[in-house]
Amino acid sequence: MSTLPRHQRVVIALSVHILRTGVSRCSEGRVDVVEVRLALRSLLPHCPERWPLMLYWDAASQTNDIGRAQGVTAAFNGIVRQLRKAGRYEDIPPL
Repeated sequence: MSTLPRHQRVVIALSVHILRTGVSRCSEGRVDVVEVRLALRSLLPHCPERWPLMLYWDAASQTNDIGRAQGVTAAFNGIVRQLRKAGRYEDIPPL
């Protein structure tokens, strides 16, 4: 994590924050909004596999509340797991 430039750590942290906010709001309605799309796009070069990013976007646009909540939560967990495994994200805020 410390090998990344500060601006990259900030972009990753902000993207994860936006996606985490999407997880908390997804039970109220669709979360396929522009800020989520930008956050997913920003994380694309940092995730070794694309499937959790694509799953998040697909789940965010579902009309079924329960399916949307489950899909977005599972995809978010996959994104965070991949970022941690790649050494790109920690739960501490960037300095």
